[in-house]
Formats: sequence, structure tokens, C-alpha cells
Amino acid sequence: MAVDRLAKDRPSPMHAHDDLVLRLDGQVRERVRREGVDPQREALLVRRIAEDVVRDHDDLSLTGAVAPIADDGAMVGELVARISGFGPLQPFLDDPEVEEVWINSPERVFIARRGRHELTNLRLDAAQVNELVERMLKSSGRRLDISTPFVDAMLPEGHRLHVVLEGITRGFTAVNIRKFLLRAHRLSDLVALGTLTPQAASFLEASVRAGLNILVAGGTQAGKTTMLNCLAASVPGGERVVSAEEVFELRFSHPDWVALQTRQAGLEQTGEIVLRDLVKEALRMRPSRILVGEVRAAECLDLLLALNSGLPGMCTLHANSAREALVKMCTLPLLAGDNISARFVVPTVATSVDLVVHLGLGADGVRRVNEIVSVPGRVEADVIEVEPIFVRSGGELRRTGGVPARIERFERVGIDVHALLASDMAGDR
Repeated sequence: MAVDRLAKDRPSPMHAHDDLVLRLDGQVRERVRREGVDPQREALLVRRIAEDVVRDHDDLSLTGAVAPIADDGAMVGELVARISGFGPLQPFLDDPEVEEVWINSPERVFIARRGRHELTNLRLDAAQVNELVERMLKSSGRRLDISTPFVDAMLPEGHRLHVVLEGITRGFTAVNIRKFLLRAHRLSDLVALGTLTPQAASFLEASVRAGLNILVAGGTQAGKTTMLNCLAASVPGGERVVSAEEVFELRFSHPDWVALQTRQAGLEQTGEIVLRDLVKEALRMRPSRILVGEVRAAECLDLLLALNSGLPGMCTLHANSAREALVKMCTLPLLAGDNISARFVVPTVATSVDLVVHLGLGADGVRRVNEIVSVPGRVEADVIEVEPIFVRSGGELRRTGGVPARIERFERVGIDVHALLASDMAGDR
């Protein structure tokens, strides 16, 4: 009985570890405050302070005054995550295999790994979730309150944060963190990942160089932004590129590129900058090429007018197929006002969009191009005609024999697209 009582009174290893972390956490925070370190912007300094504190503790443990630390590196990482990172979520953010993290409720934290969902064993409480959200938004400069119950923001590492406040969601605040994992920088990298074939990559690169207007379509997490990044990397260096996004996600190397991002309304509900404003503003910046991260509303009309005026451009859009993407491009401009009619929009889309690239996320978690179709510019019974160039069949992306539109644009930059596609056919055989 006495032994049982002693065992009950002795702190468990887990509690002892938690107490140690709290004590060291307090010491690191005190030094961070004393030295005027910004924990969000100066994470390396926070790590050095944490290493000093852990080293001092180890020195003290030699005297027997305190218990030694089992793993110094793990302790330093945990302290940095608590102070400069995002606490218990930081290991997932540091894991290169994890693509997305989301919180449905404090005790149900999910991750996506290689395109598949997993329920983690992480258990939080409501206060921890609120603290994490507050810390993330502080680093992004955006806000969340009753008047603005949902927000899109960018975290310091480039990850995209989406939060929906409790009241809009039932029971708990919902959090999504879509990590920015750029595994491909050029179309050749997508070939290595199995997204498309070398022949299709060569054709897409030639299409970008020729100045074709390209619409990248697909479902959520299908790889649209990565594809747009790789296409943008093929834009000739002598062109001026202006991009417009809700949050900065495009990452490509180009010598003359201006990136624009939307802005929330302030506390007085003024100062909001929407995507439509950015598309209009981009046209005043002497662009040679315009990129729109994702078209989803009335900004589609402004983009369409820009493309129709001869300015080359590319964008992404949610759709289940290339044909559905064109239908959506014909529908979204109608949101711009009652004076916009389908009679104007449909033929404008047919003559403005040259190529549609549709991607999908397979059951195996691999993102693949499912079809690349050309838009010749013809409309029959209000239906835009398309001509498939590449279609996935039997698990492979195959050349169909279709001929792309705007052959003269390829010729203008010295590309013999017929020879390029003929060699593709020979390669398929």
C-alpha cells in the first residue's frame, strides 16, 4: 500500500518532461524579451538562445541539481517550435512529406501525405487552437474577427493559411494550412515526377514561348499552381510579367516580374483590394504577359478582355475537365454585371483561350495531366469547339493527332510545331 502511494505521488515521466519544457520555455522567452528578439522574424536567434539555455541546463545537471535532458536536439526543436514556430503543428510543417494540415476540432487534426488523408494522434484544446491562429495571423498581418470570420493569409515559410471562425463553422474554429512544397520548378521537373510526358512538356514549353493563352484547370490539390509555376518559368526573359493572386503562391525565376496580392478591408471596412482590382491595375503596368493565380469570380471578365486585346496570359481555374473549364470561363464573367451577356462572352472565350491543360489527382496520390486541348476559336450552337492534342488513355498521356490553333504564333518565334508534334507521334509509336 505504501509503495502504491509513493508511486502515485511520484511525477510520471510525461509530467516531468512537460514541467521541464515549461521551465526552459520560460527561460528562453525571458532572454528573447531581454534581448529584443522578434521570434517570428529571427527564428535563428531564437534557436541560438534555446541552445544556450539547454546547454546551461546540461551543465547544471552534472551537479545533480536537475535531471539531465534525454535528447538535447529534440528539446531545442520543441522550444523553438513553441516560441518561434507554431507549437505542436510545427513538426508537420517541417515534414517535407506532409502537404497540408487541417484542424476540424481540437482533438481531430488531419494531414495530407502524398495526396492521401491521415488522422493524426495530436490532441489540442480550444485555447491552443486559438493561440496558434492568433500567432499565425500575427505573422501574416491579416486579421480575424466577427466582422471578418474567415481569412486567407500567407505564413512566413510561404504556406497558405485559411481560417474559418467558430460560429460560421459548428463548434470550433476550422484551420487549413496548405504547405508550399514546390517540388517542380520547370516542365522537365514535372516529367520526372510523372505528371506529363517529355513530348507534352516540349509542346507546352513551345506554346508558352509562342505566347499562347493557357488555362490550367483541375480539382483541389491537383497541381494547378505548380503547373502554372512551371509554365511561367518558360516565359522568355525579355518579357515583363505581372501576376495577380489572392495570396502570394507563385514562385518562379524571371528577371522582370511584379507580383500583386489582394488585401483585406481594414477595421473601418475600407481599403479592400480584390482580385478584379489587381487585374485592372496590372494592365497599367506595361505587361508583356499577365498571370492570374486563380480565377473564380468577376475578375474573369477583366482577364478575358485583356487576353482578347492581344496580351498573352495564363491562369488557373477549378474544373473537372478541359471542356468544363471553358464552360466555367463563359459563366464567371456574367457575375460582373447584368449588362454582360453570354452572347458576348462565349465567342470571346473561344477566341481568347488557346490551350487548356487539365490535371487530376490520382488514387495513388500522383498528380497527372489528363488532357491538353486546343481551342480553335469556333463556336457551334453556343458550344466552344475543342481539338485534343494530348489525352490520357490506358494510364498514359498520348498524342491524339490534333493540331493546335495559332500556328502563326509558333512560326513567329521560329518553332515548327508540326515537326515537334510529328516527332511526338513517332515517339508514341
